[in-house]
Amino acid sequence: MKKRNLIAVLATLTLTFGLNAQTTAISDGIINWKGTEKTTSFHEGTIAISSGKLTFDGAALKGGSFSADMNSITCTDLSEKYAARLVGHLKSDDFFGVADHPEATLVFTAAVPTEGGFKVTGDFTIRGITHPETFILKLDGNKATADLEIDRSKYNVKFRSGSFFENLGDKLINDELELRVSFTY
Repeated sequence: MKKRNLIAVLATLTLTFGLNAQTTAISDGIINWKGTEKTTSFHEGTIAISSGKLTFDGAALKGGSFSADMNSITCTDLSEKYAARLVGHLKSDDFFGVADHPEATLVFTAAVPTEGGFKVTGDFTIRGITHPETFILKLDGNKATADLEIDRSKYNVKFRSGSFFENLGDKLINDELELRVSFTY
């Protein structure tokens, strides 16, 4: 009898909390990045989203995650020769240490409805270091976008960072990295 009651309770919980949830795969995902120096110069490029998913209960976002392929990083503002040099440096241990950390990930921990989308908090992992980040995920049909700014120094990305080195003058690279994430689901 106790076994039947346990099965009934588990079935009820499944129906109440999990039956309506639908998981949708992310496709055509791209991250546009922009880094700036103390002066007005900057570099920008892309990183491919290699996989991801969103979980909905009706129209309510309940969870999600995605992985970015750090080997796919590009630079779009320089000529081919100089872009290749910068990309090599970005992949090195001075920046993202891609040989040891080929993926950056985000796992949603909370999603609160807001006008035009959801205020999402998630655990971002870069270089094997995880910190919470919050951003607005805007939904339009089956397309999603988010603009966020992360502090690279929190992820031990040290090269020419004022958080790690003094007296860099105009060689300082700002710690804030601007990201625009877009994908379909």
